[in-house]
Amino acid sequence: MSEGDLADEYYYNMRTKMVEHGRQSPWEHLMGPYGSHEEAEKALEIAQARNLEWDEDDVEWDEAWGEDEEGRDEE
Repeated sequence: MSEGDLADEYYYNMRTKMVEHGRQSPWEHLMGPYGSHEEAEKALEIAQARNLEWDEDDVEWDEAWGEDEEGRDEE
């Protein structure tokens, strides 16, 4: 990836709650990269939706493999 490609990426800064065009802050404060300013503005919503989806997938996995919420086999 070239420097020009990086400038076309957007990041959501969790510390400042602002969108950055290109990486301007340390990685530990950033979510992304995103393809647009608008998408980066929705970083927290996107993460929340993904977390909910993954939680649902975990429940389906546990039900399919007979595990409870703690990862123990149900008997």
